[in-house]
Amino acid sequence: MKKSIRELEDYTCTLYDTRDQLKKHVFDRSDRAFAAGDEARDRICSQEELRNRQRTMKEALLTSLGGLPNCVAPLNARTTRIVQGEGYGVENLIFESRPKDYVTANLYIPDGLEKPTGAVLFLCGHEYEGKHSPYYHEVCLRFVQAGLIVLAMDPIGQGERLSGFVNRDGTPLWGTAEHQRLGVQAHLLGESVARYFVHDAMRAVDYLQSRPEVNPACIGVTGNSGGGTQTALMMVCDERIAAAAPGTFIMNRQEYMHAGGVQDGEQVWVGLSAEGFDHEDLLLCFAPKPLLVLACTSDFFPIEGTRRTVSRASRFWSLLGEPGRIELVEDASTHRFTDSLAIAAAEFFSQELLGKKCFVDAERRLKPLSPKELLCTETGGVCTSFPDATTLYARNRQEFKKRRAESAGEWLQAKVMQGRQPCDFNTRRINLGTVGGLDVEYLLWWSQPGLMNSGYLFQGRGQVADGHEAVAIGLWPGGTTALEDSWTWVDAMCQQHKRVFVLNCSGMGPHTPHAIYGKPPHGLFGVMHKLTDDLLWLGDSLAALRTYDLLRCLDMLEAEFGPLTERVELRTQGRYALYGMLGSLLDARLGLDSETPGFDVIEDFFSPSLAEEELMTTVFPGVLKYLDLNEWKGR
Repeated sequence: MKKSIRELEDYTCTLYDTRDQLKKHVFDRSDRAFAAGDEARDRICSQEELRNRQRTMKEALLTSLGGLPNCVAPLNARTTRIVQGEGYGVENLIFESRPKDYVTANLYIPDGLEKPTGAVLFLCGHEYEGKHSPYYHEVCLRFVQAGLIVLAMDPIGQGERLSGFVNRDGTPLWGTAEHQRLGVQAHLLGESVARYFVHDAMRAVDYLQSRPEVNPACIGVTGNSGGGTQTALMMVCDERIAAAAPGTFIMNRQEYMHAGGVQDGEQVWVGLSAEGFDHEDLLLCFAPKPLLVLACTSDFFPIEGTRRTVSRASRFWSLLGEPGRIELVEDASTHRFTDSLAIAAAEFFSQELLGKKCFVDAERRLKPLSPKELLCTETGGVCTSFPDATTLYARNRQEFKKRRAESAGEWLQAKVMQGRQPCDFNTRRINLGTVGGLDVEYLLWWSQPGLMNSGYLFQGRGQVADGHEAVAIGLWPGGTTALEDSWTWVDAMCQQHKRVFVLNCSGMGPHTPHAIYGKPPHGLFGVMHKLTDDLLWLGDSLAALRTYDLLRCLDMLEAEFGPLTERVELRTQGRYALYGMLGSLLDARLGLDSETPGFDVIEDFFSPSLAEEELMTTVFPGVLKYLDLNEWKGR
């Protein structure tokens, strides 16, 4: 029975439907963690227990973020322009959150202020123009109508703060695309890019407190979407915040996971699900301060999750003697900081920060300024305006080059093996005939309970495996569904009387999960991105899981064919070389062939044109913090 290479690539084994296995594995583990978190919060019955939970969750969050940058350098704030609007003025500002890391911001000051008053820090969601977006400008003007000072700042990767990432065609990346790449780099370094978003916002509060017009005890924070993320983080990390209104972000993570949701790099906090965390903890950490949660009923963040979280958290305000200081306001809209929500937030902040509720006339709007009038730099970007400007991307590259090992072996062993459940292989073997003069056999086995791996065994025609032949393993994107480009290697190995095994790890090749929302499985925000994110929340990663699969494959081959008497030669491609490098550090049976990309695969993560394909599947948090790069180069 002869087959073609294409037929092998298209082969479907009907013994087991494996395409939902990885999703079920991740979701089941996550559901158990969510249930444990609910149980822990349900047990809180006293103020002391609540305070303990607040401390524990804050410490867990800061640990996940990698701590906050240790920087109290001068802000070196400067006003580059003052623009007078209708009933308000705007100062276009630049300050340094860290030395030479320039933050652009607009300070709105209502006309006629006679004494220091309340101020709101406005944190932008994912809009290309950031703080000078006409959309966000209108929101800020609603707060000005209520008599509030507003400081609206550009986040990393938006407005005037692009970092220099580019698409393959040379066009700039911004927002979610830039945040994701920076987030991947931060994960590898054992950090979260969110730590810099928080630090920038905290330095903005420093700036507000330095202004004579601002009452330093009356500073609130708001923002929606990505700005809602930053707002929630500030609620936990900055004790100076007096009132908060996170918008279109607060949810229930379990509900969002099952709805298929994916988030940016700064919104994925490694290991927190394993600590029993959920958004309810973001809220309870802020108790008993005044809190207004803003939500849209047709958001991609399920409104049911938002309602559940606010409802469950409200008892903590009562426990601290401040019932009624947590509220939920909804608008019938898709994901947006709607005008209705802006008015509700403005009236909330006026009550909490000014001491009187100023009702905002929805029919009257202050005349807006043009985006150009809100620019803080001459060129519209800090990197093009300041030759000495630094970026988070540049900082990540610098950190990447100087990281060294810290107890690498034990750390790597723990990360790859933690939580795994070895089980009987129960290997299925199917003879598929011959291809190109080679005998082919399909093997399917259990790597862990609920997770099957598979592969093709190739050997010379008529060759009988007796356990003494050398073995080579092929591990590349697509696995057995992508044989053609590597067929020359497969054939050459077999001609050297080696057995060749082309491996499909969890979620690879025929085990690729079904698409969510029809997106490509391996692209940005595709299904593999989503499942990797959910694993990161558990303190795990797909890279660690697949490294474990590779080691289990060695065990399976020995179980089926006898001891591996020679070192197994591994051929990999692209970022999948990471699995081989990690596996070879843990198991002496495995060696990398001369074509393995080696150190270059890690360096690629810090390229300004970092490709999206298979990006998240090879993210291994902390790998550059604990592994000696020189050790990698020599393998």
